[in-house]
Amino acid sequence: MKRQAIYTNLAEYYDLLYHDKNYERESEKIRQIVKRYKQTNGNDLLEVACGTGKHAHFLKNYFSVVATDKHAGMLRVARKSGSGVVFAQADMTNLKLGKQFDVILCLFSSIGYVKTLTNLRKAVHSFARHLKTGGVVLIDPWRSKGNFKTGSYLTTYDSKDLKFAVLAVAKMRGNLSVTDDHYLIAEKNKDIKYVVDRHELGLFENKDTLGAMKNAGLDAIFLKKGLRTNRGLYVGIKK
Repeated sequence: MKRQAIYTNLAEYYDLLYHDKNYERESEKIRQIVKRYKQTNGNDLLEVACGTGKHAHFLKNYFSVVATDKHAGMLRVARKSGSGVVFAQADMTNLKLGKQFDVILCLFSSIGYVKTLTNLRKAVHSFARHLKTGGVVLIDPWRSKGNFKTGSYLTTYDSKDLKFAVLAVAKMRGNLSVTDDHYLIAEKNKDIKYVVDRHELGLFENKDTLGAMKNAGLDAIFLKKGLRTNRGLYVGIKK
């Protein structure tokens, strides 16, 4: 069994897995929320856990974007999307970029990968250190215990030269969601791949994230209507 293989040796399949995700629409929502809450005049934007850089691709038209990710595999794919974004490898819990930003984004539930409340606090403090006074941070959350659903889910992709199925089996263990993604990948002129990929994410309550943001010196609110249905969005402004 591998851990987070979709971000490493399976990174080339990541965008196919989420081919129906509307990054352009989400990026426009981000712009509108930033416009509403940001109190600085600059346009320096940091996206942490940027994945393959799809949000950054749209946001670079309006901001000066630095995008980081923990996984070299994701950055390798992201850098193929073209110029206009500075990509760098970094862990969100321990950012040392030597620069402050007007906007910081942590999207697509990536915050869940910090797993523990201690690491959540480290990550939020790391964001706050890199944020200008009056700057805004947006955190797109993972699930809480109350809205995490266990069970199995099937995702498929079908093209002429590539077909794959992902059967996800989700469980809850303490304060973690544990999901085993079973990949069956058939690519033209290649042997069939079968990979089991485990993902463990922290199940944080609203009070956990809002408390971490407040302790980091941020005025924090939770918007019930976020970037995606039934997830909400945390907004923090550095005091």
